Amino acid sequence: MLNPQRSLSELPKMSAASQVERAVLEEEFNWLLKEEVHAVLKQLQDVLKEASRRFSMPTPGLESQLKQENFILGSSTMDQVKGVLTLQGEALTQADINLKVAKSSQVLHFQFREDKMWKLQQIQDARNHVNQALGLLGSRDESYHFKTGAEVNKLMDAVMLQLTRARNRLTTPASMTLPELATSGLMKMFTPPMPGDVMVNFYINLSKLCLTVYQLHVLPPNTTKNYRPAGSSVLHNPGAMFELNNNRFEVSQVHKVECVVPWLNDTLVFFTISLQLCQQLKDKVSVFSSFWNYRPF
Repeated sequence: MLNPQRSLSELPKMSAASQVERAVLEEEFNWLLKEEVHAVLKQLQDVLKEASRRFSMPTPGLESQLKQENFILGSSTMDQVKGVLTLQGEALTQADINLKVAKSSQVLHFQFREDKMWKLQQIQDARNHVNQALGLLGSRDESYHFKTGAEVNKLMDAVMLQLTRARNRLTTPASMTLPELATSGLMKMFTPPMPGDVMVNFYINLSKLCLTVYQLHVLPPNTTKNYRPAGSSVLHNPGAMFELNNNRFEVSQVHKVECVVPWLNDTLVFFTISLQLCQQLKDKVSVFSSFWNYRPF
């Protein structure tokens, strides 16, 4: 059984020990705010500059200096679709697509018109978010003194928000309806023009550049088939239906081919490292915050 007299007599000693501990922690916390926070910010800037460099954009008038990369898209299990795509930064500058029509074994060939290129909005958006994160980090140079943990957390939250948005743009392709796909500018970029029963789409999924080709057939006006228009999706399945210009269509075949873009994979790794650095700094701040909020006596 505890002796209440003893407990009361030891209270001043315990309080004194607590005050010493608090003083030590305050000194460590001030060091964290003054030194370690800036060391982490420098690490983050270095990592994100590498990520930004992967998205490298040409300066106006020097577009030809940006490296062009050719990617061969195909599948080992089917040969209905083959493609060679040329990626230059965020733009597809050339697309060469061969489509084998199942019924006739005829091979259709399409490529971008020479005056056309297709901007991949996902890459452009991800790059913009990285640059916004770099801007936030650059707004607190080494001479800036953080006064509170809350101020550090606020900056880390803002940086993490931009990095999460950048990563999400690469990991979550935009959903589109079939009529949106059929009327998109992409369909007007090819020579010879795409026939009315073929549609294509390009998108990024994680570190992969994806090409989807849809083959369609027109539903007869007097069809007894139950017509249900498909909603919005990244990838539509055979049997999906839609209406365009008073005609109803059904997707008869879907072909998807893809290939890995190595520098996109690098970028996703840089995002993960940066988010971890932000979270680790927030965790260190929370250790001190939990002590300030704890009142044992």
